[in-house]
Amino acid sequence: MSLRLRLTLVFSGMLSSAVFLLSIVVYTLVSLLFTDFIDQGLQTNANQLIAYLRADGIGNLVASPDPLPLAEDHYFQIWSQDGQLVDYSENASDFARAMDDQALGQGQVLFNDVTLGQEMFRVITVPLAVEGEPSGWLQVAVSLAEIRHTLRLLRIGMFISVGFALVVSIVVGWIVIGQALSPLAKMADIARRIATTNDLSQRIPVSTAQSNEIGSLVLTFNQTFVRLERLFNTQRRFLADVSHELRTPLTVIKGNVGLMRLMKSFDEESLITIEKEVDRLTRLVGDLLLMAQAEAGRLPLKLVSVSVDELLLNVYEEMLLLSDGKHDIQIGELEPTVITGDRDRLKQVLLNLGVNAVNYTPEGRQINLDIKAQGDWVGIMVSDAGLGIPKEELGYLFERFYRGEKSRTRNSDKVGFGLGLPIAYWIVRNHGGRIDVDTTEGEGTTFTVWLPKFQGEEPTQPLRKFGQKSTENKAGSGKP
Repeated sequence: MSLRLRLTLVFSGMLSSAVFLLSIVVYTLVSLLFTDFIDQGLQTNANQLIAYLRADGIGNLVASPDPLPLAEDHYFQIWSQDGQLVDYSENASDFARAMDDQALGQGQVLFNDVTLGQEMFRVITVPLAVEGEPSGWLQVAVSLAEIRHTLRLLRIGMFISVGFALVVSIVVGWIVIGQALSPLAKMADIARRIATTNDLSQRIPVSTAQSNEIGSLVLTFNQTFVRLERLFNTQRRFLADVSHELRTPLTVIKGNVGLMRLMKSFDEESLITIEKEVDRLTRLVGDLLLMAQAEAGRLPLKLVSVSVDELLLNVYEEMLLLSDGKHDIQIGELEPTVITGDRDRLKQVLLNLGVNAVNYTPEGRQINLDIKAQGDWVGIMVSDAGLGIPKEELGYLFERFYRGEKSRTRNSDKVGFGLGLPIAYWIVRNHGGRIDVDTTEGEGTTFTVWLPKFQGEEPTQPLRKFGQKSTENKAGSGKP
């Protein structure tokens, strides 16, 4: 049984049950109202008849010679204490016995439904007394034929209403539930097509006005497809990049080994070249291993006291060597600050940012390094006057294996494997910090690494930036 049919049956069943229960309540209330109305009429007629009754000298009931007041559709009988019929209405002449035998002899007013012939009557029995002594009974009856006919019509109408509600609920439920579940059917169809074609570019159509749970689910699935497509393309690009990166050093190593085998002698220059390429492969494997450890949450950290200004000076010296005097690298504001963290990992973060600044800043332009403490946080800024980062690439900066398209046209000696920023992201995140990025195309980029001074605490986050316009991207944890 399909989900659509099950939901339709549940919906129609619940609606029909509600209508049926409501019909029972209405029918019961109407019946009680009719009964109360009839009882009041019987009581009124009985009281009027009692007012016209008389007693003879020995206490026996005697009917008044005057016509007794009684509604045309009502019947009455007056019975003496010894069970003799004293008087009755003309319309009750066909009744050979008391209208309610069971009530005679009772000392209280009773209302009962009785069947006389083929007809149902409502009968009130009132005990009579003369000077406190029981003297007989008065019975007044009214036919229930019209009331029963009215209630029968009401029952028929209610059963028709329940049946109509059942049919309408099934039809409407089938249509409405089908429309509500149509996105799920499309989701299943698109998922099957993706599974068979590996085409992650397909999306589930969703109405912009649809803001219910299914609409949210469709949007979530589309976002998942976007993410999967991006990861798929990233992995594919990574395989192409790694294949290229591995092919070059392996070709060089193989060529030099073949040359030495041909020459039957060791060439120092060839050995140096082989060593450089092996180091390149080692860095790639090391970065991949570190990335895997970070994403698995098993990044080892050796927490010690770290002098941030001293650490930045070491990074500054290495950047001078990498730049080879082609850039104007300056250290700006340095506030002596000590934090708790892994010195080697933090140096790797700053060195990755510094190497990026050197690689993507034109020769002769300035690169600035700054430190500023703010409350329980330390901000380390690496600013360059390079080409900036295009807006369309900002969302991918901290994704593994991602390298901007512009980077593919640069010298391969200066371009890494697209793991530097993702590794920096995970290291900073494992320290409880974040990375902010502020960039303008054609003017430059500023990376700000925010780190807490102490681990194991959650200090208040600092202001978003000091002196910067906006944060284009961020990485790490903590409240903004």
